[in-house]
Amino acid sequence: MAKRVLVVGLGNMGMTHALAYTRIPGFEVVGVCERRIAARQLPPPLANAKKFANYDEALAELKPDVVSINSMPDTHADFAIKAMEAGAHVFVEKPLADNVANAEKVVATAQRTKRKLVVGYILRQHPSWIRFIEIARQLGTPLVFRMNLNQQSNGETWAWHKRLMESFPPIVDCGVHYVDVMCQMTKAKPIKVHAIGARLTDEAPVNNYGMLQVVFEDGSVGWYEAGWGPMMSETAFFVKDVIGPKGSVSIVMAETAGKVKSDDINAHTKTNQILWHHTDMSKGDERIDMSDEPDHEALCEREQRYLLRAMDENVDLTDHMNDAVKSLKIVVAADQSIHTGQVVSL
Repeated sequence: MAKRVLVVGLGNMGMTHALAYTRIPGFEVVGVCERRIAARQLPPPLANAKKFANYDEALAELKPDVVSINSMPDTHADFAIKAMEAGAHVFVEKPLADNVANAEKVVATAQRTKRKLVVGYILRQHPSWIRFIEIARQLGTPLVFRMNLNQQSNGETWAWHKRLMESFPPIVDCGVHYVDVMCQMTKAKPIKVHAIGARLTDEAPVNNYGMLQVVFEDGSVGWYEAGWGPMMSETAFFVKDVIGPKGSVSIVMAETAGKVKSDDINAHTKTNQILWHHTDMSKGDERIDMSDEPDHEALCEREQRYLLRAMDENVDLTDHMNDAVKSLKIVVAADQSIHTGQVVSL
């Protein structure tokens, strides 16, 4: 029997996930919930879903098997805990919670209720990024990580970013993805974080630009920067680069250089090619073609198929959940460092 899903939040990610469930035989979307649901025109695949403006009412009436949480980050922990206490498994978009303590409460609730909790780390389902991580692990120790995702956002995208910044600055909201990638490449413990930031607009309540540096116990170091807004540069907005004693590996967008806008959500996961350089020159630089990789919608579908498998096969998600807390801890420490001007020990 198909698992009954309540989708909470129908923004860009929420709608994409909602439609992904409709393409998977093991799921049925029985309800959708958002504050302005009365004005929402649902696409045909969601026509039979019941509409709710209040989350608690939706949860009590539908008693869903799965709750998909795609609302603003400051609601994630509360909604996830309520869902699991009501007996539902949970998919929750990143970041897991608005602070580390609440993230730990969500994980503790999943463990106590024995519910599956999948966090929306979309790059973990991406074959190109999985390969990128596999190669990085072959480069020796320590590793150097160089990553960013700056977005020159305008119009609707800028409005969306401003809504997100009511909860978190971009160095936190986007940073959890790429810090998580760093942590997968080196299993060493992160030990300290330093960061700088700037508020480049009066339209945002937080720094809309930030850059963090993180140090790991094995000597690995990394930086990540993120900026949102109409003032951001389109130059070098997408850097994904790892260096080790045995060489380097980079994600390169060779086919689309100069053609892709930084606020195009498909560009955030797009690879085109992986470039692998060997220190000893035993091989020439290898260019691994990734032009047939899945698009953003297909990746969201893979996330939900992973959730379904976790439920059906009782997959142990302990590491997945703990990793979500660890990456959040690093980026929250980065935001703390910006405000205090101090290095934060983890």
